[in-house]
Amino acid sequence: MVPVSFGTFRLIIVGLAGFAQFYLFWRIRQAVRSAPGSGRRAALGVAFAGILIGVLFALNWHIMYTPIPWIDPPTLVQVVFFYAPAVWSFGSIFSALLLLIAQIIGGVARTAVRIYRRLAGPAKVAPANPGRRMFLKAGMGGLAAAPFLFSGYGAAYAGRNHVVEELALPFGCRLRVAQLTDIHAGIFMTRDRMRRYVDQVIALKPELFVLTGDYISNSTVFFPDFVEEMARVRAPYGTFATMGNHEHWYGQIGYYRHIFEANGIHLLQNEHRVIQTEGGALAVAGIDDLRWGQPDLEAALHGIDPAVPTLLLSHRPEIFPDAAGHRIPLTLAGHYHGGQVKLSLPGGEFSLAHLRTPYPEGLYRIGSSHLYVSRGIGTTFTPVRLNAPPEVTLFHLSAR
Repeated sequence: MVPVSFGTFRLIIVGLAGFAQFYLFWRIRQAVRSAPGSGRRAALGVAFAGILIGVLFALNWHIMYTPIPWIDPPTLVQVVFFYAPAVWSFGSIFSALLLLIAQIIGGVARTAVRIYRRLAGPAKVAPANPGRRMFLKAGMGGLAAAPFLFSGYGAAYAGRNHVVEELALPFGCRLRVAQLTDIHAGIFMTRDRMRRYVDQVIALKPELFVLTGDYISNSTVFFPDFVEEMARVRAPYGTFATMGNHEHWYGQIGYYRHIFEANGIHLLQNEHRVIQTEGGALAVAGIDDLRWGQPDLEAALHGIDPAVPTLLLSHRPEIFPDAAGHRIPLTLAGHYHGGQVKLSLPGGEFSLAHLRTPYPEGLYRIGSSHLYVSRGIGTTFTPVRLNAPPEVTLFHLSAR
């Protein structure tokens, strides 16, 4: 499968979202006009529906593309002004698609019935069944509402309940390593939520703690709180970080490095550190974001003794073939959130991330090299996660 570019991906999302608003408004307009007693009230109802759809859609896209430096807003504000527009915009896409599919199937069925009646000749037509019509209307209403229910569930519940993924992998040095990635600190990832994830990491007692990019959503105002929370993890061999695309979109690298280092976290930008552990020496290397940064794997690995196993940190996983070519035993990455919204189909799993990369989530292997792509803990585009729960990852690395 040929990966879809970021521009094409964004165009698909914007196109689907825009289509959904117009289509749902048209369906509401048709339903109101066909109801008994249509008149002035119907016109007011259609106007209200159009305004509400427009306001919810505009609010959501404003939130996504405009930095909102509001730290820990009140719960009511979050629900009304942040989550409600997000749930509407996400749910409307699937609601519109389901209704459109049902409309097409219904049109084909009605056409088939008309053709059959013409071929069969004159026949007595059964009177209309009001109960059947009510049943069909109720079914269509349920079909239209289901995506909004799933969207609300994904925002209010599924996105807040993480899992701990534990993996045992050969590395060349015994070590317990915890990874967090794609935190996206912002209005949908408050300090309180970050604290819960950090408490989980602390409970796992890692010897090394690593962060693999996208620490903020769309404003640097959330970064100091994020760093202070991550700094609560006191891993014996330190905490290391590398940069993601969101850090390049908002702010300067010098700003991030200064705050990281002031809190005891080492930022690795095309560089490495050699660590002496009880199980032997290892190198932790980090490279810049593959798309928006200036990645240089050769610089990151320069000077490392070939006998020393290397742990490579990269926000995006596409570095893996090059890493395997350098015989790096383990590369850790994130970026794709496991698709964030994922379907489990008979032929396998599918999400938009599967259209963009051969490494959407999980463990991969080339020869003796492994790549692990974490789903991360934050969200982007929408605060909804379905079938792709946030994760805290713990690696049990062995000498063999």
